[in-house]
Amino acid sequence: MTQKPTLVVLAAGMGSRYGGNKQIDGFGPSGETILEYSIFDAIRAGFGKVVFIVREEILEVAKEKFLPKLEGKIEVDWVIQSLDSFVPAELKQADRVKPFGTAHAVLCAKDAVKEPFAVINADDFYGKEAFEVLGKFLSTEVRPDLHAMVGYAIQNVLSENGTVSRGVCKTNEKGQLIGMTERTSIAREGDQILSRGEGEVIEIAENTPVSMNFWGFHPDVFGDIEQMWNEFLPANLENLKSEFYIPTVANNLIQSGKAAFEILPGGKTWFGVTYTEDKPVVIEALKKLHQTGEYPQDLWK
Repeated sequence: MTQKPTLVVLAAGMGSRYGGNKQIDGFGPSGETILEYSIFDAIRAGFGKVVFIVREEILEVAKEKFLPKLEGKIEVDWVIQSLDSFVPAELKQADRVKPFGTAHAVLCAKDAVKEPFAVINADDFYGKEAFEVLGKFLSTEVRPDLHAMVGYAIQNVLSENGTVSRGVCKTNEKGQLIGMTERTSIAREGDQILSRGEGEVIEIAENTPVSMNFWGFHPDVFGDIEQMWNEFLPANLENLKSEFYIPTVANNLIQSGKAAFEILPGGKTWFGVTYTEDKPVVIEALKKLHQTGEYPQDLWK
C-alpha cells in the first residue's frame, strides 16, 4: 500500500507586512483561517498527517484553534522552530531575533516526518487542484532524486494593493525547474508585469511559473538540508539577518545534479494576504467558493 503523504505547515513566520497574525485570523464565512482550507484540501487529496511548525509562544494558541476541528479527521503533530534548533552551542548568535528561514523550519521537522511530504505557507490559499496533483506525485512518483514544486503563473499571484516578491522559475525543455531567482517589487503596470527590485527593471512574461512555496519532497531531503545547514551556519555567523530558504536548497540540489524538481501544473487558484487591504478580497473570494459548492458550508461538520 502507498504511504499517505504528510503536510508540513510553515506557521512560525511573523507576518511582518500584514498587520496581524494572519496565520490564525479568520477569513472564511464561519471565521475559518486560510490554513483550514489547505488542511481540508489536503485531507480530501489523501494526506494522512499534518505537522505544524510553530514558535513556542504561539503553540498553545495554535493548538486551541486547530485541534478541536481536526480531531478524528487527520493525525496532527507539532514542531517548534526556535533560534536554538539544530544550532550547536559554539555557533549560537546571542543577539539574533529573526527566525532562520523556511529551509531551517523544514529541517526542524526532521524527526516528525518519515514519509514523502508537502510544504506550504500557513497563510496562502493554494486551491484544491494543487493538493490533488502534489498528493498524487508524492504517492506515486517522488524519489530521493526527484522532488516537485507546484507552479503558479505570475499573473495569478500579484496583489492589487502593492508590490510583491516572487521566486521566478527557469525551466528546461522537460518543464523541470533548473533555477529560481527571487524577484522583488513586482507589480502590473499597464499591460506589463514588471519587477523593479535591485536597481533594474525586468519584464516578466505573463505565464512564467513562480513558486508560492508549495513543495513536495522525498524524506531523504532532510539529510541534504542538514548538510547545507551545517555549511550555512558558520558562513553566516556574523550576519544576524541571514536566512536559509527552501529555494536555496532546491537550487543547490539541481546545480549539484543530486536531484531534479518537477514543476506541477496544479496552481490554478492562489490568494494570500501580503497587505491588510488584501483581506476583504480574500474574504470575498472564499465566500464565492462556498457559494459555488467548492467547499461545504461548514468545513469540519
